[in-house]
Amino acid sequence: MSIARKWVFPILRILVFAAIAAALVKIAFFADPVIDDSAKPTGEIVEPQVAVAIGTIQNDVTVTGTVTNDSPVSIKATLSGVVRDVYVSAGQQVAAGTEILRLRAEITNPDGTQYVDYETVVAPIAGTLSTFTALEGQSFSVGDDVGKVSPATFNVSGTIAPEQQYRLLNQPTEAQVTITGGPAPFTCTGLAISASTGSGTGDGASTSTTTVRCAVPTDVTVFPGLSATMVIAGGVAENVLVVPITAVEGSAQTGNVYFVLPDGTTEVRPVTLGLNDGVNVEIKDGVKEGDMILQFVPGAVAVPGTGECIVNPDGSSVCK
Repeated sequence: MSIARKWVFPILRILVFAAIAAALVKIAFFADPVIDDSAKPTGEIVEPQVAVAIGTIQNDVTVTGTVTNDSPVSIKATLSGVVRDVYVSAGQQVAAGTEILRLRAEITNPDGTQYVDYETVVAPIAGTLSTFTALEGQSFSVGDDVGKVSPATFNVSGTIAPEQQYRLLNQPTEAQVTITGGPAPFTCTGLAISASTGSGTGDGASTSTTTVRCAVPTDVTVFPGLSATMVIAGGVAENVLVVPITAVEGSAQTGNVYFVLPDGTTEVRPVTLGLNDGVNVEIKDGVKEGDMILQFVPGAVAVPGTGECIVNPDGSSVCK
């Protein structure tokens, strides 16, 4: 034991300390390089896909409109002659067929003889004689305006984007109207869609405006200037193939979708389009239920809140 305490244990301690010192020297001066792979991408970008499904398209076009008086109607002279008698005055209420004035004309026959002709001009509609300045002895030709009648009727009108006309190809004849702060919703008939072109500002380019207008029933009380909401029914398609409109190139009649093949690649397939509700569109031909297509047309402008999805190694995904 005296030999072990004197020689063996001290030598072992020296060897342990030497090993520790050697390890510290290696760590300090000869450590293996550390590779930082934190910047290495760990996910892949995939295009969102959607399945062609069965659904219903309720094609309602909503328009913000305003209540206005119907336009005045002109009273036309029906004879080229001189005013002989005047029966009304400006601001007077008239019924359809009310006598407005009487015209007198001297007519010359082919043989040179003459005779006197009279013609009574009447109001074309009921309303207020808003414009009337004719005087006895004043001359008019056939077709001249002798005054205007403003009807006691109203219409609701609003503007839509020109491309929305594609959603109204079935030419609806009425709309459901709700007056702000007014009576219960009612049916507005005689729906008309018209387009007008005006000059632009600055660059001289023309601008196009599409107006929808319908008649307010006479038993509904309204006032000029009231705001209203028009809902125009453009048709309903039930139990049809539908896809998001973001998945289709084109929005009316014909279009293209990007069909996903089994190997993950895509091919363009033409489709026939039906109704759309601004979110989804009916597919009449070109694909079948369950087919997978790209949810967004490649290269199209992204819709805020949507976009490509990144798939993480654990299978989760994060979409922009």
